[in-house]
Amino acid sequence: MVLAALTLALALVIDRLWGDPHTPFHPVSLFGRFVGWWGRPERYPAALQKPIGALLWAISACLFAAPFSVVEHDAPPLLLVVLAPFLLKAVFAWRSLEEHAASVETALAGGGLEEGRRAAGMLVSRDTSDLSAEEIRSAAYESVAENLSDSIVAPLFWFSVFAPFGLGLTAAAFYRAINCMDAMLGYTDDRIRLGWCAARADDLANLVPARLAALFGLIYFSLKGRFAPAWQALLSDRKKRPGYNGGWPMAVIAGGVGVRFCKRGVYAIGPGDRSLEDGGNDIIASVRGITLIFSASAIIALFLLA
Repeated sequence: MVLAALTLALALVIDRLWGDPHTPFHPVSLFGRFVGWWGRPERYPAALQKPIGALLWAISACLFAAPFSVVEHDAPPLLLVVLAPFLLKAVFAWRSLEEHAASVETALAGGGLEEGRRAAGMLVSRDTSDLSAEEIRSAAYESVAENLSDSIVAPLFWFSVFAPFGLGLTAAAFYRAINCMDAMLGYTDDRIRLGWCAARADDLANLVPARLAALFGLIYFSLKGRFAPAWQALLSDRKKRPGYNGGWPMAVIAGGVGVRFCKRGVYAIGPGDRSLEDGGNDIIASVRGITLIFSASAIIALFLLA
């Protein structure tokens, strides 16, 4: 458990120092290309897409997690001490979320609405061609808020839960595969049947982490004197976003910061007391604070288990 605690701590340090390397050879990039190869509905008869999607989902998740499992179980102890933090870092993203939001702000400042729309379109699946500046920022910052659970809390949670059984890296990698396949296939367009299993699996995998992200968000905002608005937004807005999980961290952060996340014609989450231009830095600060509080709690728990 001491090794697991150190692995988690060092992985966070690695992320803050270097972020995600921009290379097509990143494990998640390689996996995404593999899923993109088989994840084409037109390849399969419509009646068979659900079972084929489920079978390929299981095979793909196992293939992605297999190298992590091999290192976790077969690497010499000293080599594992070196490799484990880098492997864990490969399956979560913290600094890159901030960089994506910053890229949208930079685009808006330097190129106006058109550049901002183009930058936001790199982060979200919605049509960004006619978004206002506030809607562009909403697309960027709500992606950061939602991914607090998907990209940070969830992989670190599953690592911490399974580390006592010697399966921490394997579980974190398996989760990352689940989340990646949902991001690529979990839509209600022509991919709805092929991606059905991927979407449902991601819902289940994030059920606890999303609520933990909200809980630790309430802790963070209580320290900032903003518990009441964060709690009120959680109660009133957590179910406004489609899906079971994304609305939980989004509602807490929107309420705690005092902003509103808005997808035109779909949802409006948060009180909107401040503009996103004014509250953007506080959103980034809240994600940092929640990540640190959650990670510290996980590290302490792993040390105590030791």
